Amino acid sequence: MMDALVLDRVDFVKLLLENGVNIHHFLTIPRLEELYNTKLGPANTLHAVVRDVKKVRQSFLFQVQYCFKGNLPPDYQITLIDIGLVLEYLMGGAYRSNYTRKAFRNLYNNLYGLKRPKALKLLGMEDDEPRPKGKKKAKKKKEEEVEIDVDDPEVCRFKYPFHELMLWGVLMKRQKMALFLWQRGEEAMAKALVACKLYKAMAHECSESELVDDISQDLENNSKEFGQLAYELLDQSYKHDEQVAMKLLTYELVNWSNSTCLKLAVAAKQRDFIAHTCSQMLLTDMWMGCLRIGKSPGLKVILGIIFPPLILLLDFRLGDDASYQAPARKEEGKDKDDDTKSSKVLDANTDATSRKGDEEEDSTKIHKIPVGKRFFEFYNAPFTKFWFNTISYLGYLMLYNYIILVKMERWPSIQEWTVIAYILTLGTEKVRQILMSEPGKLKQKISVWMEEYWNITDLVAISTFLLGLMLRLQPEPYMGYGRVIYCIDIIFWYIRVLDIFGVNKYLGPYVMMIGKMMIDMMYFVVIMLVVLMSFGVARQAILHPDEEPTWRLARNIFYMPYWMIYGEVFADSIDPPCGEHLYDEDGKKLPPCIPGAWLTPAIMACYLLVANILLVNLLIAVFNNTFFEVKSISNQVWKFQRYQLIMTFHDRPILPPPLIILSHLYILFNRMFKRCARKKQEGELDEKDRGLKLRLNPEELKFLYEFEEQCVEEYFREKEDEQQSSSDERIKVTSERVENMSMRLEEVNERENTMKASLQTVDLRLAQLEELHGRMATALEKLAGVDRLELTRTYSRNSSVCDPSNLLRQGSINSADGYSLYHPLSFPFLLFIDVTYSSLQRLSFTLQLSPVVVFSYWTCEGKVLCVYSLERK
Repeated sequence: MMDALVLDRVDFVKLLLENGVNIHHFLTIPRLEELYNTKLGPANTLHAVVRDVKKVRQSFLFQVQYCFKGNLPPDYQITLIDIGLVLEYLMGGAYRSNYTRKAFRNLYNNLYGLKRPKALKLLGMEDDEPRPKGKKKAKKKKEEEVEIDVDDPEVCRFKYPFHELMLWGVLMKRQKMALFLWQRGEEAMAKALVACKLYKAMAHECSESELVDDISQDLENNSKEFGQLAYELLDQSYKHDEQVAMKLLTYELVNWSNSTCLKLAVAAKQRDFIAHTCSQMLLTDMWMGCLRIGKSPGLKVILGIIFPPLILLLDFRLGDDASYQAPARKEEGKDKDDDTKSSKVLDANTDATSRKGDEEEDSTKIHKIPVGKRFFEFYNAPFTKFWFNTISYLGYLMLYNYIILVKMERWPSIQEWTVIAYILTLGTEKVRQILMSEPGKLKQKISVWMEEYWNITDLVAISTFLLGLMLRLQPEPYMGYGRVIYCIDIIFWYIRVLDIFGVNKYLGPYVMMIGKMMIDMMYFVVIMLVVLMSFGVARQAILHPDEEPTWRLARNIFYMPYWMIYGEVFADSIDPPCGEHLYDEDGKKLPPCIPGAWLTPAIMACYLLVANILLVNLLIAVFNNTFFEVKSISNQVWKFQRYQLIMTFHDRPILPPPLIILSHLYILFNRMFKRCARKKQEGELDEKDRGLKLRLNPEELKFLYEFEEQCVEEYFREKEDEQQSSSDERIKVTSERVENMSMRLEEVNERENTMKASLQTVDLRLAQLEELHGRMATALEKLAGVDRLELTRTYSRNSSVCDPSNLLRQGSINSADGYSLYHPLSFPFLLFIDVTYSSLQRLSFTLQLSPVVVFSYWTCEGKVLCVYSLERK
């Protein structure tokens, strides 16, 4: 098995598994490390993926993985801890590999000792966990380490060996082996999404390292292949059972950093996966919360926010009627005597499939819902939070416009204090989002938070406003500077409105188009800057040869050439009249001509030709390409953006800024009270784990694994049937059959040629025999002294007397060759004649024949009849 894996022999691995090889007993920690350190098999083309990233320890380890030996010794052996850091670097975000967790590191050190203490110190892994304070904690830590039984063979094995082998196949760029290992084991959907993300990250590293484009393209193709497998598996699960398919998307993946399939798909940017009907049903259910609103949901929610008594007229779905519920609420609503199967299935979205009878029953339940519960569920729905925050934000923008458009007083007015309170409370909300994010370390929390573009925009806007506020509170002239910063800062807040448009099905894709076009325009600006400076510097130097070195000189270089791009050519200054002792129409004396001034119009003509006609139209063509590219996937883009928006408002407190400070105080005191009163119960979700995440018991996980394996088998069975029934496959089979027939016809043709050659040889030999027969007959006639007629008569008489039935064979004489009597080659001529042996000896000498050999003899009526064989010398 080891040789088959190292040499990338997929068929041999499959054969060994089918014949009873236990992969659980085979794969151990040393063998997996040996697989990662092997130099056999397909060439590893990713040795320089992270060549430029040396300061980050993950990228440093990635250099180790791909033979970029940097500062490491030549005989350095990669450990699984190294691989864990590589996985965390490639997966990004809050992903935490099992290889880097404290439990695995303790197990690794107890099993093999600190074989590589220098390497661990270099990687910064030895002090990753805080050292315990006090003797009791140190003793507990030692006891935990001693509990590991080193002699137990199960300790160095893996619970899910196919997971580890598939990751090995992906990191070592063995696509066929990775695909084969993906089909085995549990959590096929999660494995496909992880492989998709890893390949995509590796392709990005290749492109950043400026490697060969083919390498990056191959990795992108591998990523798309695994992404397509995940999507088709989700589709197969959804067709088989919608409820269990939803559960596959949201159950907690303990083996994959406690994430979910939905989060992994978002991390891998799998738009098709997120845009699938199953995912969208789940997101829609979460977006609306417990509200059941038919047409015009936005208008009804806005009216409910403005006039709260209207909330009592809205419909709600509570209890088992909602397909999405928070895990805590679901556990409270479960009955202890429920069947096992019913606890394994999420309730489906019943808005589209409910019947009239069910609606009547639900309407009777609505009146039983308490009023306080209705108000809470209304304001707690992400859809309501979105509109509540939008209304608050628009009100904030109106107040902001007011304070910068009117005269600013020495001290802030009520309107300005409201704006200040809004921005400060919004800043506290951003801090809460960072602290409540999934990563464990603060630095990682900040880096994950900064990955989103709108968070960077908020950070710049809030920082700029606070700077303006500090200057605004100072006396003149600093107060004026602060007001100017206020005016500039409002630009960022208006740009922030574009994020609100992302929830709209039609405006959302346009926002993405703007972002992509901004990136395209940055490359265009670089090219345009070269052309603009070439003309601006030459023009300024020719027309103003006596300029003094000032900052205004740099402004004059770009000023007029830039506006010429938009059609303002400054016609009066293209070629102004000049000359000594000359006057214009008004009688004013003209300035003297500058040397070389006549070159300026010619240079300007070339500049406008390149800038206005060539580069501007090139930019329009690029924008047009981007527009059609996004337009073709606009629906998928909107659905993908919708996920992030829904998760953002799902985790946000109920009240908008500036009232959000009350929610912050409630969250703070609530957590402090829980920490003081009791520890977090086992199985209770942390607040940062709220959302689309379900924790299942072992029985439910077993049922889910069996369902997923069944879907995988059905998927490949349908795939095989499609291949067999497809026209391409038929053409392929037909072509193979035609090739086989052509090969057989060639063999028949060769045999026919061989038979023809054999027949020609036989004909030639028969002709030789006929010739020999004639010569012998002539010789015998001369020898006997009789003519042919008498000889024939004598022969006929002897034949009639000696009937073949009366011939009795007595034996064989001198028959060393063992040939039969009628063998055509051994007996070219046979003669039945009653002559003496001495006469035949003379005949043989006369005809130059070999000595006469008696082959056999018969008796006929008491006479001896001999058979002689005559052969040529």
